[in-house]
Amino acid sequence: MSRLKTLAFVPALAFALPQAAVAQPAPLAQVTAHLQAVDTMTANFSQTDRRGQVLNGVLTLKRPGRLRFQYQQGVPMLIVADGKRLWVIDYETRRKDSWPISNSPLGILTSANPDLSRIAKVVRNDGQSLIVEARDPKKPQFGTITLGFSKTASAPAGLLLQGWTVIDAQNNRTTVRLSNQRFNVAVADSTFRFEDPSRRGPKG
Repeated sequence: MSRLKTLAFVPALAFALPQAAVAQPAPLAQVTAHLQAVDTMTANFSQTDRRGQVLNGVLTLKRPGRLRFQYQQGVPMLIVADGKRLWVIDYETRRKDSWPISNSPLGILTSANPDLSRIAKVVRNDGQSLIVEARDPKKPQFGTITLGFSKTASAPAGLLLQGWTVIDAQNNRTTVRLSNQRFNVAVADSTFRFEDPSRRGPKG
């Protein structure tokens, strides 16, 4: 399970890409508007853990509360949030762990009513990028997430989510970078179901 602790939950992001700038006087309000405008999102992701290991895959998100990290072929891992709980599944060891999605930094992305005003601060805001760091002071054990956006007029609320970095309670850092983002496309609820690892046949 050591691999699973390096997941996609996860400062200093360097994903700002030159894009069309969108003037916004209140950056946290703009991020909130972006999150509220995104009902679904699909993207390719590249995940780098604290040891430098890189894994790739496909991310699917559907608000509220649902997401799926489908890793590349040959990686026996799966991360799924089913609307209530975030499941971390290792098909090699047949182990699964879960906790409320609201207890994960990724809950910011899937919340039905995102509000960053109490827990977030702006790290960078210039003509090309907006970087926001979020940490709930009442729940420090849930870690810190730093979201990186490029300013893109055609994206929801003028922001394109480029990725994030999470630092967990054990100070482990994981960075996720996104590409080929698509917003508000049809996503079936069945996407967020998974095979229970304990029900698989005998190993070997």
